[in-house]
Amino acid sequence: MIFLRTLLLTVFISFLLNAQQGEGLRKQLDDDNTKYTNVGSIGLTLTNFGTYGHGFAKWPAQPSAEYPLGSGIEHIFDGGLWFGGFISTDSIGSNRTGPFVTTGAVDAASVSQRGGGFEFTNQKGTFVKEISSLITSKFYSPQAVSHQDFIAVYSDTATVLDNGEIITDHSPLGIVVNQASYAWNFPFADFFVIMNYWVKNVSDKYIDSVYAGLWTDAVVRNTKVTSPGGTAFFNKGGNGFKDSLGLAYEFDSNGDVGFTDSYLGVMVLGSDRGYDSVNYVSWQFRNTSDPNFFAPVTDADKYNKMQGYFGGTNRYGSGINPSTLHQPANRSFMISAGPFEKIAPGDSINVVFAILAAKKFGTQAASFDTEEQKKNLYDNADWALRAFYGEDRNRNGVLDPGEDTDRDGKITRYILPSPPNSPFVKVVPSSQKVDIYWDKNSEESVDPISAKKDFEGYRLYRSSAGFDLTSSQNDLTALTLMAAFDSTDNSTGFNTGFNAVRLSSPVTFPGDTVTYWYKYTIDNLLNGWQYLFTVTAFDKSDDEINTESLESSLLANLNRIVPGTPHVEDENTEIGVYPNPYYGNAYWDGSSERLRKIYFYNLPANCEISIYTISGDVVKTINHEPGQGGSEIRWFGNFSSKQDQVFSGGEHAWDLITNDDQAVATGLYLFTVKNKKSGSIKTGKFLIIK
Repeated sequence: MIFLRTLLLTVFISFLLNAQQGEGLRKQLDDDNTKYTNVGSIGLTLTNFGTYGHGFAKWPAQPSAEYPLGSGIEHIFDGGLWFGGFISTDSIGSNRTGPFVTTGAVDAASVSQRGGGFEFTNQKGTFVKEISSLITSKFYSPQAVSHQDFIAVYSDTATVLDNGEIITDHSPLGIVVNQASYAWNFPFADFFVIMNYWVKNVSDKYIDSVYAGLWTDAVVRNTKVTSPGGTAFFNKGGNGFKDSLGLAYEFDSNGDVGFTDSYLGVMVLGSDRGYDSVNYVSWQFRNTSDPNFFAPVTDADKYNKMQGYFGGTNRYGSGINPSTLHQPANRSFMISAGPFEKIAPGDSINVVFAILAAKKFGTQAASFDTEEQKKNLYDNADWALRAFYGEDRNRNGVLDPGEDTDRDGKITRYILPSPPNSPFVKVVPSSQKVDIYWDKNSEESVDPISAKKDFEGYRLYRSSAGFDLTSSQNDLTALTLMAAFDSTDNSTGFNTGFNAVRLSSPVTFPGDTVTYWYKYTIDNLLNGWQYLFTVTAFDKSDDEINTESLESSLLANLNRIVPGTPHVEDENTEIGVYPNPYYGNAYWDGSSERLRKIYFYNLPANCEISIYTISGDVVKTINHEPGQGGSEIRWFGNFSSKQDQVFSGGEHAWDLITNDDQAVATGLYLFTVKNKKSGSIKTGKFLIIK
């Protein structure tokens, strides 16, 4: 039971006290901050010690709260669960002491003053467990709630770590937290993560006047434009609160507003017990002049914040002008629910939150914060609520006729109307074209709410060449509809039928167990350019449960393809280079020397490419093998964070960097390609002009 306090302290202080950002300490402990949601559009790091986000200690390899996933737009520095209350020896409040607040993470301003704040620990040998309701997932489990569940258990009962270090100023409430998070890949529900906390009183005392909250140090910035680190990175956030939804939010007020146009929201969804109110409060890092925005230091300070008090008796909208929070600053915020009356020894309480993101709506400046701009944020929040209420479609707390779809006599939560299962897709690239194959498993899908087979058809999407050459990459917005095929004789879709894409007999591929029934070919593509392709399935609309036609995830089977020549073993086929001549700053290049590339084509499946100066000096040696195409060069890492490109097999990219890690100069270069299977060697030349 050793806690990641040292790493978190290092990260908080190094960033927020203006030190240079690094990778953090390399720990050999059981604290697990390696898991993050990746089934949908939001990449949120979750841990087994009460926090979310990673303080950019794992940037850029792992998202903290990236949305859309792969865009580089981060939304959370760090955050954590707070739980507070008073302790007494019996149910009537005898010998009452407190308040005490256990914090998963705290503002670095109080860290620098006190050296504490990370107060949840885990049992040795425990980690974050992942399970999935997707039958195609390697984490599939019938016990899974969502497409990606993360499960963790931790407690506040320790005051000393296994290494003897004292958890500073920590007064345990005596609780164990069972944390479960849920994420989906549905296009209408892939922008939130539900945080479900079961908090059990494992002490022999009562805890009363309880508040549960999430503290979040949000920062909405495009890290592909501005790297994390330093005061100027963190002091651009604007904040707000929508009391009718119990929703706190942050946006980029004047940082990378030309490249960020999104909100980060944290909201209370509900509880298994009644509570009086949802409370919002915010404070400012290093503020020493305005008591309304002082960071809380003592447990009493923190408890007041959880009650919604900024300073004195001032609350949001009452003593605190909301427009003040719209101005850019380095703030963190708390969203909490309470008070809950009491938790007896051995009893538990369930509190549920959502962490969500949304693109701003409309065409107003990204630095603004208008009601119109928050339309998508509110819509996304409503979908999170819809997931929480599940069968309770009218949200009245009881099962009305027709709502108990699983017939178990109780409200089943965390279920959503479901589009058909995503089809299995295989995209085969070749020279200037791709063949897209998919199976028909979607056609047997049953909606969990209506209990109907309601499959209607397929939609095919693609991106254009050059979609990726931007600092604000978004795979979702890059995709455009290119074809659709659907069932006949109904009012949904265009009644095209499937004859145009149905194969006369299904096909399979070596090493692939899927049987493919459909095929669609796209030609006139550009070799060497990166494209996205995906196939979705959609269903019929359903008036009974008030849903429009639903579509499966655009990202579930997204294929990142680089067309080019297939591998060639023919001894008479010439091997070449393009572009040739290569001119510096070609259109597909990035902004630096290491973001250039040229391609060798018509390569054998296994070969060695050697590049020479005209005087015979070796410049670069490249080993080409089946399935490779040069994805190791920085271009592919910069313009695709996943580096999951599928190549044609007969091309390989080179970044014009030598074996000695130097950029090549203008000049004529020679090359040889040795076929490792046959031993034959082919030669050629190309010109570089910078």
